Amino acid sequence: MKLKQIVISIENASGRLLEVTSALGEAGINLRALNLVDTGAFGQLRLLVSDIAAARRILMEMQIPAFVNEVVAVEIEDKPGSLAKLLEPLGEANINVVFMYAFIGFSSEKAVMIFRFSDNDKAIEVLQASGIKLLDAKAFGI
Repeated sequence: MKLKQIVISIENASGRLLEVTSALGEAGINLRALNLVDTGAFGQLRLLVSDIAAARRILMEMQIPAFVNEVVAVEIEDKPGSLAKLLEPLGEANINVVFMYAFIGFSSEKAVMIFRFSDNDKAIEVLQASGIKLLDAKAFGI
């Protein structure tokens, strides 16, 4: 149930994001979800892509260091209180959210949240026991 995500640091400079996304697009790599966070002179770009190995190879050829980490994607109802309901059993299990970002869901009634937890494996167990729907790579076309 864990997904592999590419993380890169890119300069906060005009055209740099375009350069990265164009190179991936020209290689036929589809961006399935992304998050860009400002960290000062650089931004941290997190990507779920259709072909992680090819994307990492392209980025390395561009001399953009890229590392891979694991995240967990969860589908929740798109209504007030759904995120709090999901977080409650994690808090009770003493699992910390390291970071998270939203993804436009596959339907208008659902939202998808992508998480990195202090303990992804334990979080998966807690979420499954709570009846929360986890998404796999196939759901993202990966």
